[in-house]
Amino acid sequence: MGKLTKKQKDALSKYEAAKEYSLAQAAEILKTISYTKFDASVDIDVRLGVDPRKADQMVRGVATLPHGTGKTVRVLVLCTPDKEAEAKEAGADFVGLDDYITKIEQGWTDVDVIITMPNVMAKVGKLGRVLGPRGLMPNPKSGTVTPEVGKAVREVKAGKIDFKVDKFGIIHAGIGKVSFDPDKLAENAQEIIATLLRLKPSSSKGTYVRTIHLSSTMSPSVVIDKTTVSGL
Repeated sequence: MGKLTKKQKDALSKYEAAKEYSLAQAAEILKTISYTKFDASVDIDVRLGVDPRKADQMVRGVATLPHGTGKTVRVLVLCTPDKEAEAKEAGADFVGLDDYITKIEQGWTDVDVIITMPNVMAKVGKLGRVLGPRGLMPNPKSGTVTPEVGKAVREVKAGKIDFKVDKFGIIHAGIGKVSFDPDKLAENAQEIIATLLRLKPSSSKGTYVRTIHLSSTMSPSVVIDKTTVSGL
């Protein structure tokens, strides 16, 4: 292990790294051990008892955080002309179709979420090589391929996020900012966990939610006591 910096040592002195805390307590601790000069993001990491290599144990879903993410989400809507006004009124940052498809083919991906319609997926599908590795490819399961583009934009702007288990069986998701009230961070985290419980694969055996950690940008992580989490 590399040598700890002064700030890392100071952070570790303010809580017990091996101790388990409630979601609200962990959020409070993160406020005291975050040393970034900006409003750091808070993330939840949930290790699940699944094997992502098996299709029937792939966990993927969406959750609408009750208090939002605290981030400004840039949304591109790829739609037909008759839906452009709806998308713009809902708050989309970029709206169009062929011009943006050309821009993306040339390497432009300066957005956080892309929403499109089923009837234009034939055109959007060819962008998979560019959008897929960046996690931007629209997907019906995440609600980003829909005829109701206005509704989809409003939900994303309000705090709707999508997540997918990685190859190690871990879900990573942003649940807010360090500046959030600890109770609001805890409620956002609880919403993610509740969603994961609803998505439990029937083929998953043994302990489903194995560990939960909260961390902020560049901070150590805090272990969550699962007995304090509703539903576990």
